[in-house]
Amino acid sequence: MSFNTENLPGVSALAPSQTEGFVLNHSMLRIKDPAIALDFYTRVMGLRVLRKLDFPESNFSLYFLAHPIQGQPVPEDQSERMAYTFSQRGILELTHNWGTENNPDFNYHDGNSQPQGFGHICFSVPDLDKATAWFDENHVQFIKRSDQGKMKNVVFIKDPDGYWIEIVQASLLKNLGN
Repeated sequence: MSFNTENLPGVSALAPSQTEGFVLNHSMLRIKDPAIALDFYTRVMGLRVLRKLDFPESNFSLYFLAHPIQGQPVPEDQSERMAYTFSQRGILELTHNWGTENNPDFNYHDGNSQPQGFGHICFSVPDLDKATAWFDENHVQFIKRSDQGKMKNVVFIKDPDGYWIEIVQASLLKNLGN
């Protein structure tokens, strides 16, 4: 029998057939300054901007970022690229409310200070030590390094807006929770 789900209180034994094909497409973070956030997510984290959408009537812009799959071409046509974007997994949407970049006192709640709510996003990397060295080279702020705390081989960094990003190497986590 193939894997279906872990059996826990509240977990449906079977996914309803009506949900077949549902895909978690993206998560959204609000950003203060797009130039700073885009530099971090494209240069430091290697994401590519698939689409930018401006909504002048509401004074905001959306940026959809991802790591495109090698060998899978991203459509050049904007309409086709929009459909492509909304069919992918693991998209990061950055939302910029115009004018926040001009207010030196403005910042978004990171969800980790009180009152707690949102926690973090996570990137899986092929080599945690090399990723850590890359973050050090780029002066990224660390919350926790892999040798600190009770959970070893897990790193937490901050993005320019103060959101936490967990960094893991899947092969180092095989025994986590055992």
